[in-house]
Amino acid sequence: MHDLLIKGATVVDGTGADPFVADVAVSNGVITEVGAINGAAKRTIDAAGAHLMPGFIDIHSHYDGQITWDETFAPSIYHGVTTVVTGNCGVGFAPVRPGAQAQLIDLMEGVEEIPESVLVEGMRWGWESFTEYAQQMDAMPHSLDFMTLVPHDALRLYVMGDRASRGEPANAEDLEQMVGLLRTALADGACGLGLGSSETHRTSKGQMTPSFQVSGNELNTLATAFHGLPYRILQTVDDFSATRGAPVEERSRFDREYGKIEEMARVAGRPVVISWMDRVFAPQQWKWLGDAALESAKKGVDVHLGTAARGVGTLAGLDTTMNILMAYPSYREIMALPPEERAASMRDPARRARVLSEKPIKLAVEGTFIPPIVDFVVDNFDHLSMDMFPCLPGPGGIDYEPDRSTSIGAIAKAKGAKPLAAFYDFFAEGDGSNFIYYPVFNYTTGDLSNVREMLLHPKALVSLADGGAHVGTICDASSPTTMLAHWALQRTRGPRIPLPHVVEILTRRNAHYMGLTDRGVIAPGMKADMNLIDLDKLALPKPTIVRDLPAGGRRIIQKSSGYLATFVSGQAVIENGEITAARPGRWARGPNALA
Repeated sequence: MHDLLIKGATVVDGTGADPFVADVAVSNGVITEVGAINGAAKRTIDAAGAHLMPGFIDIHSHYDGQITWDETFAPSIYHGVTTVVTGNCGVGFAPVRPGAQAQLIDLMEGVEEIPESVLVEGMRWGWESFTEYAQQMDAMPHSLDFMTLVPHDALRLYVMGDRASRGEPANAEDLEQMVGLLRTALADGACGLGLGSSETHRTSKGQMTPSFQVSGNELNTLATAFHGLPYRILQTVDDFSATRGAPVEERSRFDREYGKIEEMARVAGRPVVISWMDRVFAPQQWKWLGDAALESAKKGVDVHLGTAARGVGTLAGLDTTMNILMAYPSYREIMALPPEERAASMRDPARRARVLSEKPIKLAVEGTFIPPIVDFVVDNFDHLSMDMFPCLPGPGGIDYEPDRSTSIGAIAKAKGAKPLAAFYDFFAEGDGSNFIYYPVFNYTTGDLSNVREMLLHPKALVSLADGGAHVGTICDASSPTTMLAHWALQRTRGPRIPLPHVVEILTRRNAHYMGLTDRGVIAPGMKADMNLIDLDKLALPKPTIVRDLPAGGRRIIQKSSGYLATFVSGQAVIENGEITAARPGRWARGPNALA
């Protein structure tokens, strides 16, 4: 008897092949048959009219802290994800010296906008080595499978202490210790090494991250830890700008930084994925990076490009972390009010007049994690408002490719008003739950045409969902649903991407990159990680603010509609949009782990 039998589904199997109608049987967490199946099962699902596809592999998340208290990986679980990868961008919580936990919390708060109070209250420490961390997480019940990258920043802090915090170079003894620790973690099952070198990544005190602009010698020495071990990968983020205020469009800087990454991948003999965005301050960089990856392939170096499914930016609301109204004194007077009361207070004509007449204050202060770009947005709001959009539900849910004619700037122009007035009035409406979507990156053309070109690049990996991070600013963990709904089914402003191709990107391609040959395809012998979806109902509703984090922490949550069920190892972890009690998730160690 089968454990599960799904009857009459339209199967999109993850290989890129055309959909076909079939039954799928599962036993002991593994797909046993695909075809016309006439057998008894403990549970049979009539899936006629629904689409069955593999579970999605999310290779870029920041659940490193949340995994210690949250069994479900929300909100990624609402978007078809069955395996997540943590430890990206070089930040994480292992290895850690006893008593040094606050350093890693400070780093995570600054880089990934997870409040210190949430991490202090929520995390249950009890490890020192990286393997101890992963094993402790594996011993906890979880809904989804997870993989773990060793974070470079944590590794540096463990070995070098305050010298790493000050950005000092590693000496020969430091490097020997780091290589030994990294090699042990990789052998025990870590899936690779996560790195980061970005001007925008700072600690909560405004300091550069410990691994910012480390030498090529350090990177290449770390790369030797991969020699002789089973398949593992490298991940990095780099804005290719050497110093604050440097001209990021300078090609020599790009070539130098890219060359360091390429050489590390060559020395390691392993692939690397680099975060890839169309940055507003460097509009040529994405083309340079796309071309460079192809040139690397010609030299036998495997460089992949981690690509977002939509614009990368922020959500502004009355209860989010950032809202430019915070720069105006008369608005700051009412910031402590609940959002609904604040919106009502904003409708007072006298307060409105005061806010709109005031000179804004500076929000970014040295020693805080508020980035200087916030003040840039305030100072240049009239121009930038053309890329800020009311976040309003439509027939297919939230529109992540809005036309500039619907922007705050365009609304203001049509009314003969200032953009700040239109911005203010939108937030003053209703119950205080309104959001404005500002796609800072990937929207330089006012649409997603460049994103489509990225997604179709032969070295692209869909990535950058950032689940668990930037909890008061974004909810890009819903990106897998955008990938499926927008690009395969609903896009109206340009060509779509065929459904089988979209599914292959979300499943087999990412699985293979991570070395996961047991999932990502619906076929006999494969792990039964699957999504059963009503594509006609697939949509992203308006995000909401919830306060369900430890210490009453706030975060933005965006659920979905259309997912009938998500299965991990044949067990339904989501049914009709609701999380079940099933906890089949495990630490998916790197293939052929030695421990």
